[in-house]
Amino acid sequence: MTQQQRRLYLIQELLKEQPQYPEIEIPQEEQGQKQLLRSLLNIRMPRPAGAEFLAVQDAYLQEEIRRKGITRLEDLQPVQEGIYLWQGDITTLACDGIVNAANSQMLGCFVPCHRCIDNAIHTFAGIQLRLACAELMKRQGREEETGKAKITPAFNLPCRYVLHTVGPIVGGRLTQRDKDLLVSCYRSCLELAEQNQLKSIAFCCISTGEFHFPNEKAAEIAIETVKGYREDTNSKMEVIFNVFKETDLNIYRKLLRAD
Repeated sequence: MTQQQRRLYLIQELLKEQPQYPEIEIPQEEQGQKQLLRSLLNIRMPRPAGAEFLAVQDAYLQEEIRRKGITRLEDLQPVQEGIYLWQGDITTLACDGIVNAANSQMLGCFVPCHRCIDNAIHTFAGIQLRLACAELMKRQGREEETGKAKITPAFNLPCRYVLHTVGPIVGGRLTQRDKDLLVSCYRSCLELAEQNQLKSIAFCCISTGEFHFPNEKAAEIAIETVKGYREDTNSKMEVIFNVFKETDLNIYRKLLRAD
């Protein structure tokens, strides 16, 4: 099957699961089809799928990621011993684990084509990720606490694992509790990664997007927590600070050079 054939197959199968949308027409152009497919993946509730669907989905997503271009840890240069700074799409990063800024439901973003990292990671990992998260949450029996972390396979992403953490939501003035919870996010991910023998981990800018944590203070906490953890535990785990926006790139550059 070509990528277009895979895409059309997946759209048609997903539409069969959504009988409440009988009026939806499949766009003729590629970009419209991609947006529709992503939307259908985003709104799909966690449940199993057949072997044929998974095989086509996996082939499609892996090819899409390959076309975006995969960046490997060995392609990067450290800015300090064991610490890297990389600007790019975290769903294309090949390392042991990447960190997802999740919400307390831990099921990914259900908003079609939303620009958050949670949406991107779940989209390109495939429907298996939402199901794996749902099973974790069912066993836990309650929503995830802020500052904690869970780990799942990465499925179709080029990394091996995804670590999901719920960052603090800043609704007004930044408080000490907000700062402490963000520290906990980073430490929880590092400890969980160590427990699972990960040799490398990539952090996104936790809580700085939809959760409104001030970017510079978040970066300070991220760097201090990672460096403190490495010193306290003599950890040799390599840490990548992944940024997407130019603003965050400049902040991290300044802070890491100052160290």
